[in-house]
Amino acid sequence: MKMDVAGISVKITKKDIKNMHLYVKPPDGHVEVSAPRHLSDESISMFIRTRVGWIKKQQEKFREQPRQTEREYVSGETLYVWGKQFFLQIEYSNHGNTLTLSGDKAILTVRKESTAQQRENYVNEWYRELLKAEIEKRLPKWEKLTGLYCSGWQTKKMSTKWGTCNTKTGKIWINLQLAKKPFECLDYILLHELTHLQVKDHGPEFLAILDEYMPYWREVKKQLNDSTLDYLPET
Repeated sequence: MKMDVAGISVKITKKDIKNMHLYVKPPDGHVEVSAPRHLSDESISMFIRTRVGWIKKQQEKFREQPRQTEREYVSGETLYVWGKQFFLQIEYSNHGNTLTLSGDKAILTVRKESTAQQRENYVNEWYRELLKAEIEKRLPKWEKLTGLYCSGWQTKKMSTKWGTCNTKTGKIWINLQLAKKPFECLDYILLHELTHLQVKDHGPEFLAILDEYMPYWREVKKQLNDSTLDYLPET
C-alpha cells in the first residue's frame, strides 16, 4: 500500500518481521518501508515522521547525482556499455539497423528518416540482447555457488529498481540499464535477487549471505548507486 507522510510518498509492505526497515532507493530516491504485520498504519506513519529529515537528505543526494541528458541519438552523444563510454556515430542505410562498437565509437546504422524514438527502441533491444547473453553466462555460476536457483528470469526497463524478484514463484527480473554498468554490478544484482529467494528482508541473514559470496558487495553497491543515472522525463 501507499502512504503519504509530510509530502513524501512511501510504499508500505507488511511482512513477518520483528522490526521496521526504511529504505530510500536508487535511482530516483523513492521510499519503501517494511513493517511487521501487527503494526497499525498510525504507528508506521509516526515512525516515518521521525525520519523525514534523513529521507529528504538522501533524496537530495539522488537529485544531485549526474544524470544523462535526454537522448536524441545523433553523432557525438555518449553511450555506456559495461561501464565503458563510447561516442555515438550515426551512419545511414536502408538495409536494416546495426550497432557496432569500434575503438571508442558506437556506430549506429539506421534509416535516415528514422526518429529518435525508433533509434532508442533499437538501441534498447540491442542492450537487451547484450544483457541476456551475460545473464545466461553469469546466473548459473551464482546459482551453483550459492545453491539458490530461480525458476526463471527476464530483463525489463525499470526506473526505480536495479532488480526485483517474486519469492512465491522464484522468478527474477533484471533492469535493462545494467548493460550500461560494469560487469560486477550485474553480478551484485544477480546475487542480491537470488538471496531474496531465501531471505525476504535485508536483515542480518541476508547480509551474511552477501558477505559470504561477495565480500566486496558494499563497494560494488556504492559504485552502482553513485554512477551516472539515465535520463528520466520530468513528471
